[in-house]
Amino acid sequence: MIVSVAKETELKENRVALSPDGVRELTTKGFSCIIEKDAGLNSYFTNEAYEAAGARVVPRDEAYSTADIMLRVAPPITDEVKMMKAGSVLLSFMYASTNPELVAALAVKGITSFSVDAIPRISRAQKMDALSSQANLGGYKAVILSANYLGKIFPMLTTAAGTIRPSKVVIMGAGVAGLQAIATAKRLGAVVEVSDIRPETKEQVESLGGKFIELKADDSVKIEGGYVKGASAEFLQMQQELLAKHIAAADIVITTALVPGKKAPVLLTEEMVKSMKFGSVILDMAVKQGGNCAISEFNQTVVKYGVTIIGEPNLPSLLPLNASELYSKNIVAFLLHLADKDKFFYDREEEITKGSMITFNGEVVHPSVNINIEAAATN
Repeated sequence: MIVSVAKETELKENRVALSPDGVRELTTKGFSCIIEKDAGLNSYFTNEAYEAAGARVVPRDEAYSTADIMLRVAPPITDEVKMMKAGSVLLSFMYASTNPELVAALAVKGITSFSVDAIPRISRAQKMDALSSQANLGGYKAVILSANYLGKIFPMLTTAAGTIRPSKVVIMGAGVAGLQAIATAKRLGAVVEVSDIRPETKEQVESLGGKFIELKADDSVKIEGGYVKGASAEFLQMQQELLAKHIAAADIVITTALVPGKKAPVLLTEEMVKSMKFGSVILDMAVKQGGNCAISEFNQTVVKYGVTIIGEPNLPSLLPLNASELYSKNIVAFLLHLADKDKFFYDREEEITKGSMITFNGEVVHPSVNINIEAAATN
């Protein structure tokens, strides 16, 4: 089967789905690989590196029209789906529950699709977990980017001219991104405080040297598969009240809270931003899903009430070499779980396949996606 990689077209997307090492692994397994010309340049992979690994470098139309399997990072747009071969297979991030037009276009074209963000977070699938590999890098970059906008250093420093107090960093959410942010901020010498409504994260936070801001969860907090699936307005209000004094004293606040398939919860109100010190920094990692900060702006860095608010939507893409290397390993492991060089193993009862398959034989098969195919495709 022919595995194809096209150049990403989403705004500020510098990653590529397959590295030269990934090409080498797939060709060793008997797959043929084609790469759109210059697809890897933004990730520092040259056309020559791909050719040396065993791939053919081809024009854009050939990368789409001849592919049996298309590997991507960002979801394709509907015009790109139209370029794909009917009956082919797509593996990419899709965020299917919030992307009905894409899902409908794939179904209409008869493309079988798998969404890497829907891979179950189970031990067998750890090497396929692109959400974690990318969030890990995002958490690191969030601290580095915030530090760049802060007009002071992170560590305590004692000099002949006096002592500089350490910066205080508040991190909201102790998932993969939050934990990496804690570790990075601590390595740079900051005092780190962390809020998360999942009590089981306390031990992880403290093991990294963070101080856990504890709020006892109530019955409205729903946790599933390691994610917070929802919380009541009353609980979120209690959380904001507890956090208010910590936010007011912070030099940097990094928010990481996401709810799959839903708008991100607002954790930082405009009033909380107003209470922050002049010159402090907020980085909203959830800005692409509506934002944890009420006044962050998508793809913009703005200053409001003397606070710099960073709305960078794609932090892993700012580290494209590492991000592409890790994503390539994730997606190669995923593909080799689903197929060999000759065919796919469509065991639709197998947990990883069942959890990640979005469309199959012209139908939408994932339970999280409930759409009218014809209506969505028309729109």
